[in-house]
Amino acid sequence: MAQPPRVLRTVPTLRRALQPWRNGAIALVPTMGALHRGHIVLVREARRRARRVVVSIFVNPTQFAPSEDFASYPRRFAEDMAALRAEKVDVVWAPTPAAMYPEGFATRIAPQGAAVAGLEDKVRPHFFGGVATVVAKLFTQVRPDFALFGEKDYQQLCVVTQMAKDLDLAVKIVGVATVREADGLALSSRNAYLSESERAVAPQLYRVLKTAAADIKGGASIESALTAGRAKIELAGFALDYLEARHAHSLAPAASRKDGPIRLLVAARIGKTRLIDNIVL
Repeated sequence: MAQPPRVLRTVPTLRRALQPWRNGAIALVPTMGALHRGHIVLVREARRRARRVVVSIFVNPTQFAPSEDFASYPRRFAEDMAALRAEKVDVVWAPTPAAMYPEGFATRIAPQGAAVAGLEDKVRPHFFGGVATVVAKLFTQVRPDFALFGEKDYQQLCVVTQMAKDLDLAVKIVGVATVREADGLALSSRNAYLSESERAVAPQLYRVLKTAAADIKGGASIESALTAGRAKIELAGFALDYLEARHAHSLAPAASRKDGPIRLLVAARIGKTRLIDNIVL
């Protein structure tokens, strides 16, 4: 039977535990827990790239607005540990909020570029500052050679990649393709919020993305394809935040396929659940 991962909760114990492994590669999978199959794919890719795998579990308060779901965000530490034990993860870095943000903490990272592209940042203006700050701390705490992020949170992946480059952090950011249910719904911890009827409708976002991409490849203009897609999403019962075509690296708006490479990105609410997704055009 696999040994359980070592659970560490303070920076000094983390550094002592990782020091003997510095001669080999270390991979980090940052998570907020409530692990699903998508996270396990990240862990397996981390294992493929590095001898040692660290998974962080920290529900980061600084990336939630007061009106958002920090208090109700799913927390399933026992189940998460069982899944990580099965994957033979070496260390679970699970700091307390006080360990991550001790009294007197006064530094924040304010990312620009992809972080102010008018997508997630338009709806959640607090979000990427919180993400960039906590991820930078995770990188300096763990000092990984690789860090694995899912492409479902595509704008986040762009922001983290740019931050690591700009701050000369010695970590390679690896994006891993979105993992989906059989009907196309992107896996997310927040899918647990969906009612049965909402779950039946949720894959419509992915269907719209695929249809829009096919229409554009077939000769339709980007704007006409997106206009049709927005109407379909709202007709399905979603409150649409955005459906956009953006340059895959800068996230600047794309008016035609000549502006590529391009990603189609969508975010919408159904009931109390906010879902995001994206695909390559």
